Amino acid sequence: MEVTVRRGTAEDAPALARLRWQWEVDEHGATPDLDEATYLENFTRWAAAHRATHVPFVAEVDGVPAGMAWLMVSDRVPAATRMHRRFGDVQSVYVVPEHRNAGIGAKLMAAVLREAGGLEFVTVHSSARAISMYRRAGFGHSARWLEVRSP
Repeated sequence: MEVTVRRGTAEDAPALARLRWQWEVDEHGATPDLDEATYLENFTRWAAAHRATHVPFVAEVDGVPAGMAWLMVSDRVPAATRMHRRFGDVQSVYVVPEHRNAGIGAKLMAAVLREAGGLEFVTVHSSARAISMYRRAGFGHSARWLEVRSP
């Protein structure tokens, strides 16, 4: 089994959309608002429109897409000590079920964190299952990170 992780391109958008569909609809039974073909088309347009802020990574097993991760990068409000402040947020990390626990998630995280070099900080919102993988990648809890969810 040959695993390759690389930064995604515009040509990868349909494959990334299929992975996202598989994750939400096929694996978790979500009820989509759109049919699959329309979703793939809309996702591809979204990925093109957000290229400046959302960097995709693709994991391939023997040349076939088997996982993904996204790094959202955004500017922070300038500080008196530093005008240019940027942070990242890891989003939509997914590995197809048949290739889980083979180190693919760790390879995706290594690629994402290499890309994130120089950012002030990087966050991730994790499922319970993936916490240990993120901890191994260097993520930890922060007493200063709070959230509020819409009702």
